Amino acid sequence: MGDVSHSTFAIGSHARAESHHHAAGHDPAAEELLAAVRELRADLARVRADDRIRALDEELAGAEDEISRTGTTGESRRQRLRELLTDAQTVLSLFTSAGTVAGLLGM
Repeated sequence: MGDVSHSTFAIGSHARAESHHHAAGHDPAAEELLAAVRELRADLARVRADDRIRALDEELAGAEDEISRTGTTGESRRQRLRELLTDAQTVLSLFTSAGTVAGLLGM
């Protein structure tokens, strides 16, 4: 069958499927950061990536996954994102999305 996460199915003539999915409790600040992270990742796809941009995109992808799964992101990831945003500032100054993420990270 492959990967069947977040799915419900039943097999057989008397099979009965029940599904109980509980989404992680996302707070509004995490939702705002998630939207900003996604916007910045979309913007980064429009530029020629160097090592700094690739590292930033990888960390943003991790943050996106973490927020989607848990509803929050840890302080160590936030600090790493702050560092990577600072390192890539010359390219990022072109994008308002970078300013949004930086602001939400308290930079």
